[in-house]
Amino acid sequence: MAEAFTIELPNVTSAIALAGQGEENLKILARQTGATLVLRGQELLISGTDKQIDLASRLVRSLEDLWSKGNFVSSADILTARQALDSHREGELQDLQRDVLAKTRRGEEIRAKTFRQRQYIQALRKHDLIFCTGPAGTGKTFLAVVVAVQSLLANQFDKLILTRPAVEAGERLGFLPGDLQQKVNPYLRPLYDAINEFIDPEKVPSLMERGVIEVAPLAYMRGRTLNNAFVIVDEAQNTTPSQIKMVLTRLGFNSRMVVTGDMTQTDLAAHQESGLAVALQILKHVEGIYFSEFTQKDVVRHPLVQRIVNAYEQYEK
Repeated sequence: MAEAFTIELPNVTSAIALAGQGEENLKILARQTGATLVLRGQELLISGTDKQIDLASRLVRSLEDLWSKGNFVSSADILTARQALDSHREGELQDLQRDVLAKTRRGEEIRAKTFRQRQYIQALRKHDLIFCTGPAGTGKTFLAVVVAVQSLLANQFDKLILTRPAVEAGERLGFLPGDLQQKVNPYLRPLYDAINEFIDPEKVPSLMERGVIEVAPLAYMRGRTLNNAFVIVDEAQNTTPSQIKMVLTRLGFNSRMVVTGDMTQTDLAAHQESGLAVALQILKHVEGIYFSEFTQKDVVRHPLVQRIVNAYEQYEK
């Protein structure tokens, strides 16, 4: 026999935060629990069997630290909460939800949304060399930039270096307009965007002129020793074995290096082996290196991104 249960939400803001855009979150909650969830003003009506209602209400309550403050709930938040309930990790879930990593210039809170992301953030704070692999939208580069900027502003390091290989993805550098810097800027744009979330864009050019922030193609790292620096090597799946070896051996004293990549999005020629794949194989047993591997469950972009990643994974299998 179908039953019904009502959760009173404190205000309209919390109702919107819980329901999500187009009430997408209510659909996700329904898929996760089998219950039917309907929002009427500030009342959330949950119907179904006793078991379905109990699971749905527990899942909604486990997210209360977010929606009660008007913080938008994401699909990743819901999936992580479900994982926590299934594995009896409710206490760890509360820690994850309450641990604010940083705030953007617009005041938005940045925090881990999955348990793997939280482990990655902890590694970024204490390990000298970190490899992070996984699909698009899992926060590999963005979280690294957040921790790097925080470390820079706290004077833990003298400079922040962001680099990635300028590998053509359907276009050739030679056909792009402008000088070399203008040609490589499209490849480095995601790194600039992440920095601008936390540092006033008007101040970034000055920091770059003084060498405090450096955003450059990987080729610029050759022959250097990177001391007192937080180094992020992005899109490492597009490096060759010799390139990744070159940049790894640039690591100097009081420095930290994060290497990120997605092995499913390699733009190298078909016959060219990825330097990231080779490095992961060679270094997997080397003491002092931390390896983090995200999956489609860690995708924190639009819910469609997670479904797209999952569909491609199933197709490739």
